[in-house]
Amino acid sequence: MKLGEVVVDVAPLRSSRDFRLIFATQAISMVGTHLTSVAASLQIYHLTGSSVQVGLMSLVLGLSLLVGLVTGGLLADRADRRKVMLVTRAATAVVIAGLAVNAALPDPQVWFVFVAAVLAGFTAGLGGPALMAATPALVTPGQLAAAGALTTLTAQLGGMIGPSLAGVIAAGPGVAWCFAIDAAVYVVGLALLAPLPKLAPEGTAEPQHPLKAMGEGLRFLRGNQVVAGLLLIDVCAVVFAMPYALFPELGTEHFGGGPSTVGLLYTAPAVGSFFGALTSGWTGRVHHTGRALIGAVAVWGVAITCFGLSPNLWLALVFLALAGLGDTVSEILRRALLQHYTPDRLQGRVGSLWLAQATAGPSVGNVEAGLVARALGSSSGAVVVGGVVCLAGVGALALAMPALRKATLSRPPDADGNDRETPAEASPAAD
Repeated sequence: MKLGEVVVDVAPLRSSRDFRLIFATQAISMVGTHLTSVAASLQIYHLTGSSVQVGLMSLVLGLSLLVGLVTGGLLADRADRRKVMLVTRAATAVVIAGLAVNAALPDPQVWFVFVAAVLAGFTAGLGGPALMAATPALVTPGQLAAAGALTTLTAQLGGMIGPSLAGVIAAGPGVAWCFAIDAAVYVVGLALLAPLPKLAPEGTAEPQHPLKAMGEGLRFLRGNQVVAGLLLIDVCAVVFAMPYALFPELGTEHFGGGPSTVGLLYTAPAVGSFFGALTSGWTGRVHHTGRALIGAVAVWGVAITCFGLSPNLWLALVFLALAGLGDTVSEILRRALLQHYTPDRLQGRVGSLWLAQATAGPSVGNVEAGLVARALGSSSGAVVVGGVVCLAGVGALALAMPALRKATLSRPPDADGNDRETPAEASPAAD
């Protein structure tokens, strides 16, 4: 395999000016989001001296984000997606600017930070599905995996650069500057997105009652084995095998280290994820996309299991990096298949469910890991159990959902998002 077929595929950036605008907006937004997240946490802790208050702020932000995502999914399937992105980003910029003004006051108000967290979470969630649903309209079907890999790469870069930059700025000019820079980033994003064409969803009918519209999206999930399988297979990974909440205990008790050891545990998956995104060029060329996805989630499960069994730190870090690689490949393929098999009229609603799961799933998984560790009396044992359960779930889904195994990006689905099987593939003997 040639090097050009392994490294991240930049074809969507070369061929689509509009996708370049989306990509640039996402790249700078990822950094800005981390600036605000870290700055808000630092400010709340400085004003209250309470980690509980910091946790409460994260909770209200997460809940408002989920509400915004569900609402935004409905909106993205009924309105011009370009307009939704512009309006929600403008609203978020105003909220973040308010945080900057509050932080610059001689006596910043804690209540305002909480209110702003609710508003920022809701508006960001409201625009998220429209941004995700825009991609299939801006690139060719064969470029969906590459576009997903580039999006994932921006998230990984933002995750590595943003928090460190926020710490430097907060320690220097102050947290108000973190908020101000993020507000400016949103304004730049508005300028980048403004030249996009109108992105009205295809097949839009008369407006439906919100509950009826969401019911249509849920019925599609129930009837489409590929898309339902994409959501379920992610549950196997993030709910049953999410070990991050156990890292502090594992770093100090199991590996006998201190804060630096715990930091290495959190860093290792990010390193693997970044490498996975950089070497994702093959994801858009593989024919058996569904099988590659199943294999990637299985890599996560095996790596997490081996991490739990690792007798020393460095071996554990290797397996965590491998887990991060598998997770990134899985995310790229899941995003591409989701957009490929979802009709345009449902992209917003289905995308909002995917984003909501991605937001809430890891939190549920971390709570589950903590409960299992308490029940077993062993954090490493809980990690092993989670990895094994993940692998069992992946195997069960692979057997129960043949459409997921056969899913591919190499041919278009029909108008209802169902796979078009060739006669050979439709034969039971072929599988």
